[in-house]
Amino acid sequence: MRIGQLVFKGMERLNRIQSIVFETAYNTNENLLICAPTGAGKTNIAMLCVLHEIRQHVQPGGVLKKDAFKIVYVAPMKALAAEMTKYFSKRLEPLGISVKELTGDMQLTKGEILRTQMLVTTPEKWDVVTRKSVGDVALSQIVKLLILDEVHLLHEDRGPVLESLVARTIRQVESTQSMIRILGLSATLPNYLDVASFLHVNPFIGLFFFDGRFRPVPLAQSFIGVKSTNKAQLTDVLLRRVSQVMVFVHARNATGLTQNMAHMLFIYYDALLSLCRQIQRSRNKEMREMFPSGFGIHHAGMLRTDRSLMESMFSRGYLKVLVCTATLAWGVNLPAHAVIIKGTQIYDAKRGMQVDLGILDVMQIFGRAGRPQFDKHGEGTIITTHDKLSHYLTLLTQQNPIESQFLNNLADNLNAEVCLGTVTNVDEAVKWLSYSYLYVRMRANPLAYGINHKAFQMDPGLLMYRRELVVEAGRKLDKARMIRFEERTGYFGSTDLGRTASHFYIRYNTIEVRDEEMEELEQMLSNYCELPAAGGVENGYGKINILLQTYIGRGEVDSFSLISDLSYVAQNAARIVRALFEIALRKRWPAMTYRLLNLCKVIDKRLWGFAHPLRQFHILPHTVLERLEKRRLTVDKLKELSKEEIGESSRPSAPNPSAPIKQCAHQIPSLLMEASIQPITRTVLRVRLVITPDFRWHDQVHGSVGEPWWLWVEDPINDHIYHSEYFLLQKKQVYPQNIVFTIPIFEPMPSQYYIRVVSDRWLGAEAVCVINFQHLILPEKHPPHTELLDLQPLPVTALGCPQYESLYKFTHFNPIQTQIFHTLYHTDTNVLLGAPTGSGKTIAAELAMFRVFNKYPGAKVRPCGWPLVVVELTGDVTPDMRAISAADLIVTTPEKWDGVSRSWQNRSYVQKVAILIIDEIHLLGEDRGPVLEVIVSRTNFISSHTSKTVRVVGLSTALANARDLADWLGIKQVGLFNFRPSVRPVPLEVHIHGFPGQHYCPRMASMNKPSFQAIRSHSPAKPVLIFVSSRRQTRLTALDLIAYLATEDDPKQWLHQDEKEVLRDSNLKLTLAFGIGMHHAGLHERDRRTVEELFVNCKIQLLIATSTLAWGVNFPAHLVIVKGTEYFDGKTRRYVDYPITDVLQMMGRAGRPQFDDQGKAVILVHDIKKDFYKKFLYEPFPVESSLLSVLSDHLNAEIAAGTITSKQDAMDYITWTYFFRRLVMNPSYYSLDDVSHDTINKYLSNLVEGALRDLECSYCLEIQEVCWTCTAAHACMHTSDAEEYSELPVRHNEDQLNSQLAQQLPLPVNPHSYDSAHTKTHLLLQAHFSHATLPCSDYGTDTKTVLDNAIRISQAMLDVAANEGWLVTALSICNLVQMIIQGRWLQDSSLLTLPCIEQQDLHLFRGKPKQEGRGQWLPGTNRRAA
Repeated sequence: MRIGQLVFKGMERLNRIQSIVFETAYNTNENLLICAPTGAGKTNIAMLCVLHEIRQHVQPGGVLKKDAFKIVYVAPMKALAAEMTKYFSKRLEPLGISVKELTGDMQLTKGEILRTQMLVTTPEKWDVVTRKSVGDVALSQIVKLLILDEVHLLHEDRGPVLESLVARTIRQVESTQSMIRILGLSATLPNYLDVASFLHVNPFIGLFFFDGRFRPVPLAQSFIGVKSTNKAQLTDVLLRRVSQVMVFVHARNATGLTQNMAHMLFIYYDALLSLCRQIQRSRNKEMREMFPSGFGIHHAGMLRTDRSLMESMFSRGYLKVLVCTATLAWGVNLPAHAVIIKGTQIYDAKRGMQVDLGILDVMQIFGRAGRPQFDKHGEGTIITTHDKLSHYLTLLTQQNPIESQFLNNLADNLNAEVCLGTVTNVDEAVKWLSYSYLYVRMRANPLAYGINHKAFQMDPGLLMYRRELVVEAGRKLDKARMIRFEERTGYFGSTDLGRTASHFYIRYNTIEVRDEEMEELEQMLSNYCELPAAGGVENGYGKINILLQTYIGRGEVDSFSLISDLSYVAQNAARIVRALFEIALRKRWPAMTYRLLNLCKVIDKRLWGFAHPLRQFHILPHTVLERLEKRRLTVDKLKELSKEEIGESSRPSAPNPSAPIKQCAHQIPSLLMEASIQPITRTVLRVRLVITPDFRWHDQVHGSVGEPWWLWVEDPINDHIYHSEYFLLQKKQVYPQNIVFTIPIFEPMPSQYYIRVVSDRWLGAEAVCVINFQHLILPEKHPPHTELLDLQPLPVTALGCPQYESLYKFTHFNPIQTQIFHTLYHTDTNVLLGAPTGSGKTIAAELAMFRVFNKYPGAKVRPCGWPLVVVELTGDVTPDMRAISAADLIVTTPEKWDGVSRSWQNRSYVQKVAILIIDEIHLLGEDRGPVLEVIVSRTNFISSHTSKTVRVVGLSTALANARDLADWLGIKQVGLFNFRPSVRPVPLEVHIHGFPGQHYCPRMASMNKPSFQAIRSHSPAKPVLIFVSSRRQTRLTALDLIAYLATEDDPKQWLHQDEKEVLRDSNLKLTLAFGIGMHHAGLHERDRRTVEELFVNCKIQLLIATSTLAWGVNFPAHLVIVKGTEYFDGKTRRYVDYPITDVLQMMGRAGRPQFDDQGKAVILVHDIKKDFYKKFLYEPFPVESSLLSVLSDHLNAEIAAGTITSKQDAMDYITWTYFFRRLVMNPSYYSLDDVSHDTINKYLSNLVEGALRDLECSYCLEIQEVCWTCTAAHACMHTSDAEEYSELPVRHNEDQLNSQLAQQLPLPVNPHSYDSAHTKTHLLLQAHFSHATLPCSDYGTDTKTVLDNAIRISQAMLDVAANEGWLVTALSICNLVQMIIQGRWLQDSSLLTLPCIEQQDLHLFRGKPKQEGRGQWLPGTNRRAA
């Protein structure tokens, strides 16, 4: 109750209505509908509901959890929204609740919305927000209370928006099972039961109806019919009033005219003389002149200060008559004894014509009559024309039921739901209509909606009629290309055009030209229009053109109707032009895209594109800017000039403005671009673009988040955009950014493409980079694939060995294994097998091993079970030398074998290796590729020195350039098998769907409903694998799928077991109950094993896993869904694409050879990448070498091993590599201009010299870095700075977690580098030593990654220190190694090394020392341990 008293401070008691509603509003979660007259105190009822919501989020101790809820108040007008924002802000301020206005006039950043607990908005604005914010947890997903003011607007033009909002909210409540309370506030309605049904209000608990008797002040109504609203009638009405009067007129200029007409009736008020000085300060002439007579005026065209002054004077009683427009009745709670409505014709800017004043406006205005504190009754008078008199009499005395207007906007709203993903077919659309007020009224009054009595009797649920409405709307939208509608299946699919129309709220409206405006439009055309207006002043489109140019040129307008039209055009122009820009971009029209983007900025800034860019800064005087324009000093020139030169150029006579000019010139965003191209195939180019910001960041100018830019690649000859993307240059990333994308290339080659980058906000901020194809050499055409022969399947008895045969449960090899059997099992030639994932390549490797076991019994095999001695040699498992020597089969990783084989001369088991099997050899083109290159090169080198041939077997997906790889592996005609991607034991059907959206998380959320539908249509009862990019995405995807299951008849249809599993992870417990498993590295080992067993045994139907599962465990499923092809790269701090090999590996898990005739894969991608995946998921991908970037490291290893002793050796070493093969075949990929012998020699020589120079420099730096008196703390810091840790992920918002963790740890870190991978490494090492509680499970996995590398790096540092003879440093590093292994600080008690002994247990070991000088000092005490 204390909270309520704070908010209602100054109020002693609630009124009658509020008291009746109190219990339900303040103490329950029930939806409410309050129907009461204007002025009855409905706003305070809204406040009671707000307080109830706030109380639910108060934690023990009185702490309010502000980030757990949002309250949305939807007001019908911007004026009312502003008033409500003030009201709620003032009342809720004692609770620390932030209230903000979110309307077309008041935009909020994402950060501001996050920090706000209550948003006051308009129906249209909230509709746009909820249309866009799928999965945006920051907003629509955490709304807990939705307050709809003036619900009776349902029967007006804006009613469909309210219907759409309520339907969307209630469907969200049902699908997510989250509580969103709805409060409807309304004037008195005849059919309030219908509205209650629509709002899902329980009529026995949440419905309250109060008629006119509950008005705080009774109302006397008068109706005056006149032939014309002239001076006489108004004068007569005013003369009969002795109290305060408000006269409502319907045009701003009418306020002054009405005032002039009436002020002659009243005498000068002596009491007002003292206030005249305050009024005389105003620039409003009419206000100054009329005030002494007791008159005031009020309309939206006045300054805010003048309007506030008039409101204040009227409320204090200094004004007798206030002449105002109707917006005052909605926006400001300012009661008067009497109100007069002068005329009932109002100008509608939307329709461009005069229309009748709505009955709701009349009721709202009449609601201002009667001041509760002073009057016993109020008076309301309408002065209208005779022919309208009976119309208003009927409306006010016999209210008609309010009807739905939803049919008028059905197509628009259906399009919005399709784009949102909440409606995907006709059945869902029919169900969606059942949530509308239209459905409620169609059942209550079918004749009004064209449904005859017989049809209603036959179909009381109106199922067929709703289906007809949906199909008709679908056809309209399909014809307009806004959606794709397949009538046969009833499927709806959104299009770019439809999404653009939905997001930008595009509708069709017209404006007409009136005769009285012609003259002023002519003046505006000549005075403010810089461009010719097609159509002139006579046509509607010409008028819009003139008004838009006047708005941009900041021209003045006198006519009220033109002011209204100008405001209407200005409000809509930016939105419509932005929509046109997106359409042009999607249509790939470069010139139109560029012009429309510039036009968007011109309208936003109200500044012509040819004006000087510095006009966007308001601190510079106009005279200075005009002089800069006259001298044609561009921003680039101003950057180059000195302050003195700028001072001379701008205005020598005035105070020198050169400093601010120079400052502004450097603050205009600009970018430097450098592009390099690499041909992947003869038709696809990879572009690597380095973007360097070339401006000074200032928070007041650029904001604290980032600068948005549009990038596209255009072909000037064909006028086509080949690639486009939106990127945000963040404040933290004002350093060179790397962007990689692919574009098509055609033969004959064009001369050049342009890369254009244009700022989304700043005029004159753009850059162009030319891609020249003059010296581009395209790679050779690739040889054909190996044809799959039509052979009789080979039985396993062909192995001729019962021991081998017993390993296999099947009786025959598959077609690929049959074809390669002889080469692998009966010959010793090297083999390269390229085949799709899932085609049985592991068995091919086993056949090659059997060959070795048969022919060389004592030899060793490197990459499967039976009585063989098999050892694992990885970073996690390092067996001792004896175990490795005794092993028959060594399974290892490339990095580990690289480290082991470097010292091959001293390791006999390396020399005994008879066969090297490299799985996934196509990874040569990825980051780990150079290690594979080195392993093969070293194997060949070892073979040549030991005179013992080592067989190499490479296993890969289907390759485009398999011949190059085979040549490098020494394979001639026999041994190369490169099958097509389509050759699979189980045929694969692939579906690729593109999803729009610039931001990753909302785009991922928009994929959840399509994923659910893909499961229902492709694999309703068979196992499904969904691959996502992160642990967080596994959880979010699972929870969304559970929400969709909740709406089904059988929510547990994917669960095929009864028993409960004992699990540690709470999220996993929840999802497994619905037959959905999660699999990622953050789970406990036991939980992971449990999930794997459940999925393999078909106890659960769905497994959501991170991409690593595709490589780690062979879990085939009938359907594989790849949900997004990007992941967050901690090193670059942005989302980057998976390697194409990863996507192929994930797809390869689709189709179970024993159970399925066909596998299904659904790939959900960002729409701009759809074409790329279409090409390379069906065509093999060429493998290029990535050795170049790490050549120095590998040369260093070979020099250390003694393999390379001279520059010539280094040159020879490179010729062994796969890199050298591809350098000759695809020279442009490696920046080689031609392939002549001399050019290649020079290129390789430069490479070697550069690498050796880098090594030399690194050695020098290494000497300087290592300190002579390095302590363990310094050693810890140096370890964390190692390059190996640069790719440790720093996820979204982890910089804040790092900041919190740093407060708990002893060693300080740089407070400005919490987003650095090295700082995070340092903190994790400290946390390991301190046994500190980590902020989340991800940090536990990251700590394991850090510790895996820490020993190796520390030992390398120790070798360097020992070699240089630095004793103190070497001892400090030894201490660091002990700290890492024991997990404690050096100064901690050594007792902590013992298992189960913690810091709090040490006091148990303390006792009196037996003898002085004996025992060990315990930390934090002055005693020794015995």
